[in-house]
Amino acid sequence: MRPSPRLVAALAALPLALAACGGGGAGSTPAAPPSIADASADNRPVKGGGTLNIALNADPDALDPSISTTLVGREVFANMCEKLYDIDATATLVPQLAGALPEVSEDGKEVTIKLKEGVKFNDGTALDAEAVKKSLDRHRTWEKSARQADLAAVTKVTVVDPATIKLTLDRAFTPLTAQLADRAGMIMSPKALDAGGDNFGASPVCAGPYKFASRTSGSQIVLEKAPDYYDAAKVKLDKLVYKIIVDPNVRAANLKSGDVQVADQLATTTVKGVQSDPNLTVVSGGGLGYYGITINTGNVTGSTEKPGAVSTALGKSPELREAFELALDRDMINKTVYNGLHEVDCFPVPLDSPYRAQDLRCPKRDLAKAKQLVQASGVAVPIAVTLTSPNDATNVRLAQVIQQMTKEAGFNVSVQTAEFVSTLEQGKSGKFDVMLNGWSGRVDPDGNLTNLVTSRGSNNYSGMSDPGIDDPIKQAAAESDPAKRAELYAGALQKAAELRGVLYLYHNKYYLGMSKKVAGVQYFKDGLPRFVTAGFAA
Repeated sequence: MRPSPRLVAALAALPLALAACGGGGAGSTPAAPPSIADASADNRPVKGGGTLNIALNADPDALDPSISTTLVGREVFANMCEKLYDIDATATLVPQLAGALPEVSEDGKEVTIKLKEGVKFNDGTALDAEAVKKSLDRHRTWEKSARQADLAAVTKVTVVDPATIKLTLDRAFTPLTAQLADRAGMIMSPKALDAGGDNFGASPVCAGPYKFASRTSGSQIVLEKAPDYYDAAKVKLDKLVYKIIVDPNVRAANLKSGDVQVADQLATTTVKGVQSDPNLTVVSGGGLGYYGITINTGNVTGSTEKPGAVSTALGKSPELREAFELALDRDMINKTVYNGLHEVDCFPVPLDSPYRAQDLRCPKRDLAKAKQLVQASGVAVPIAVTLTSPNDATNVRLAQVIQQMTKEAGFNVSVQTAEFVSTLEQGKSGKFDVMLNGWSGRVDPDGNLTNLVTSRGSNNYSGMSDPGIDDPIKQAAAESDPAKRAELYAGALQKAAELRGVLYLYHNKYYLGMSKKVAGVQYFKDGLPRFVTAGFAA
């Protein structure tokens, strides 16, 4: 359905502050930047020494792998806290702190992992099987841990010998290796855990190319080269300084001025301006995650608690949620807010995933049907909706576009902004009506689903709870055949699409701006810049 002239005019009239800095307004589409794998300049040799200043788009939550939930936190961890496994440039799972891929028993319930030998934590403590067991047990059993769902299938961690652990599972769980390639597989110094306890994140110690040095809340995080890293000769930089720069225009401006040499998650409206600077380059990563609109349908006392009845119009009525979705034009949102640089979709599994059924389809904007559903609901028009949005300029603009689109269908959306981390807290506690929220994505689809749409998942902010979602996702996790897994996921995704606890808008593409003086950066589909081989070009 074509958008109405009135809507086009309304969107055109919205503030274009995002485009004011860096060139390229909403109607100017830049060329899509290449992935890092295609950026041949990144293969240049680098010299030793120096400090790399990196702009982060938000302040991470606690730097504790057991409780962290933010993408920016994962960006810092990527260079400080290695995992048992990682992904490579092709998004293939590879060993990191493990010495090889896991050995899995025939029934899938015993997983044996050999560890890389000679590894030390950044405090000099040896990384052995006992240390791995201590971290994994903390991830899966600590009441504050956000990793419990990631490792829910694991019932026991056994030390076989100093270089081998065995995980006993209550069911076959194919996504386990992928979970161990993220925060659930990060191994923390047992010495630092004993010293820090619940406050480990204030002075974290892991095994990685850089070690934690200091943090000034809301300002910066400093990492220093780790002398005890097992491959320290590969690491060239002396120091990484992560600077918290929320405003996308300021982030781009600091990159242009040289105050920072790398800027994460460039706003799509600043990409063209950065690309046009002869001293800078832009590369793309990400695509595993998504962004969308979460509607509170049952989260009354917290996402991990039993769902209950909510009192809001959208929360009570699937038909009104359908009307809200049909008032949205995803393609126009992508073009108007993001210069067309994201990948439009209405499901949480990426379009190119082998676990994505090909027959999944997204609804187009249908304002006439949306109005019919609103009228049939019997709720007085305009229907009040409170939309919670992170307070950065890009999200505020997205909220304004949603506000204008849904107004035509009979909704009166008021936008409430808050700091990014505050919106996450509101999501967890259920203290919201509708909110803008995303997920950075995982290489195995279970990581985009179980914790986010199944009953009482820690990130299931909507509070959705339905066996038509839960059961096939659980069955798919026990299945090793990709085609069978895709079929099971398709059923769960269709059911979730009917309930509309989350209206997915697009898959995030991340754009990393860099000085051309910087080389050796690794930037993959998870959108996490890795600086283990980075430095200033020789």
